[in-house]
Amino acid sequence: MAVTPEHPDHLLVEGAIEVMGRMPWSSNATMLVTVRDGEAEARAVYKPGRGERPLHDFPPGLYLRELAAYELSAWLGWHLVPATVLRRDAPLGPGSLQRFVEADFEAHYFTLYEDPDFHDQLRTVCLFDLLANNTDRKGGHCLLDADGRIWAIDNGLSFHHQFKLRTVIWEFAGEAIPEHLLADVARLADDGPPPALVPLLDTFELDALLARARAILADPSFPVDTTGHRYPWPLV
Repeated sequence: MAVTPEHPDHLLVEGAIEVMGRMPWSSNATMLVTVRDGEAEARAVYKPGRGERPLHDFPPGLYLRELAAYELSAWLGWHLVPATVLRRDAPLGPGSLQRFVEADFEAHYFTLYEDPDFHDQLRTVCLFDLLANNTDRKGGHCLLDADGRIWAIDNGLSFHHQFKLRTVIWEFAGEAIPEHLLADVARLADDGPPPALVPLLDTFELDALLARARAILADPSFPVDTTGHRYPWPLV
């Protein structure tokens, strides 16, 4: 179960971090670590800022966007993103620290979609990515845990002020967005950005987040990709 801001993950916040090794197939430095505090122990994923590859369209500090995705998901009550904290004292410098999900790594979006029982969870991920303007929702970024819960990971390429949505989740295109999810979007549009997002994103990005929320409410259906180009690569 994701940890909400009201119940912070003290192990991630205070535990000693030991780097176990680099995780494969990541364009930026992504480390598997063990976090310990006394007898408590957990695995986590550490993304140090110094290991980021420079991008022409995103400023340095993608790890802050990982944290912003967690904070937004928690504030909405959707809890899609594993508990994520900022650690400035981490071994390779400041970065995000996220609970490692013990998942079925043979499963991904395309296999999960084959089971209608997962469709409601996948619709929530789809809407979250629309709100967060995720530019890189690959199939392998949807993880299934042993309890049948789907987690959305690798959210660093999100929250750009220009609309850059790229995702593999298009099977719900044109469907009406469920009312209970629209109620959460309406709360965002009415209340403004969650306070925890303010130090993580710039003013244009915060304004764009609210603009996307209002656009969803004005046309409450899942988007249709008329171009056929809004897919990340590789797909999984």
